[in-house]
Amino acid sequence: MMKKQLTIACLLFAMTTVQAKAQNNKLLQDNHQYTGAVAKKKMYKAIYQLDSNDPKTIEKAIRNINNVLKDPRLKGHLQIELVAFSGGTEAYLKKNSQYEKPLQDLVEKGVIVAQCLNTLEEKHIAKEELFDFIGYVPSGNGELILRANEGWVIVKP
Repeated sequence: MMKKQLTIACLLFAMTTVQAKAQNNKLLQDNHQYTGAVAKKKMYKAIYQLDSNDPKTIEKAIRNINNVLKDPRLKGHLQIELVAFSGGTEAYLKKNSQYEKPLQDLVEKGVIVAQCLNTLEEKHIAKEELFDFIGYVPSGNGELILRANEGWVIVKP
């Protein structure tokens, strides 16, 4: 009797293991077939926060924006702003000319590229030191707060 119960327990365990493996394989297969969320809204809005002077962060912000602009789900349904303040101001300085063309390209693709005036005042930087195509906002944090309350997503690269 005990041997029979042990055999039944082993069979049940084996069946459970097989079922779990089958479920796991199905989950793996389902995941493999996933292609992402579907855009359902007429317009999506994102503001990218650039507050670091780290070249890798600056390049990442520009790269992230270019990548999202290529997303076929969002083509024609996307509004983007890149707002710099604090250390991020470095990206907009004429002396850092390596960023001029990539930022200009973003503007030409419809991206708003703006600078915090508070940072310029605090760091004693004149507008003339920044690229000529840069827009200005009274404060970077204020811009983030206003945009967030308008439904914009804040992205921090």
